[in-house]
Amino acid sequence: MEQLQPLNLPPYPFKISDSNGQLTLFDEIRKKHLVITPEEWVRQHFVQYLINQKKYPKTLIKLEGGVKLNGMARRTDIVVFNPTGEKILMVECKAPSVVINQKVFDQVARYNITHKIGLLAVTNGLQHYYCTVDFNNQNYKFIEDLPEYNISANS
Repeated sequence: MEQLQPLNLPPYPFKISDSNGQLTLFDEIRKKHLVITPEEWVRQHFVQYLINQKKYPKTLIKLEGGVKLNGMARRTDIVVFNPTGEKILMVECKAPSVVINQKVFDQVARYNITHKIGLLAVTNGLQHYYCTVDFNNQNYKFIEDLPEYNISANS
C-alpha cells in the first residue's frame, strides 16, 4: 500500500485502524484520528522523529497551522516553538512521490516571509533538506542535519 510505504525515517508504532475501508492513525499532537494520506504518513513520521530523535517537546509542536499569504489562506505542515512562543522551526512535508525541487523550496520561502523562522526543513519522507535563514543578509545556508532541540539555544 503506497500510503504506508517505508520512509527514510525511524519506524514508529502508530495506532492504525480501518475506518470503513480507510486507514486512519491517531495523531498524538492533534489528539484525533486522521485518514492516512501519503503526505500525512510523512508528516506523522517526521513529528515522531522530532520528538524521539531530536528531543523537540511535543507540547511546542503545531501541525497544519494557518498562514495568510497575499490574502490567501495557506497551511504550514509543522511549526515548532520555543517556550516563549517564538517560532524556531518550520517543516514542509510532501508525499514520497513528490520530488523535492526548487518549486518546493520556493513554497517554503514564501511561507517564511510571514513566519520569519530561522530554521527550515523540507521532506518527502525519503529525502530531507535543512537550512538556516539569515534574514539580515537575506540568504540561507543548507546544513547537514537538523539540530537537536536545545532550550538555551532556542530561547
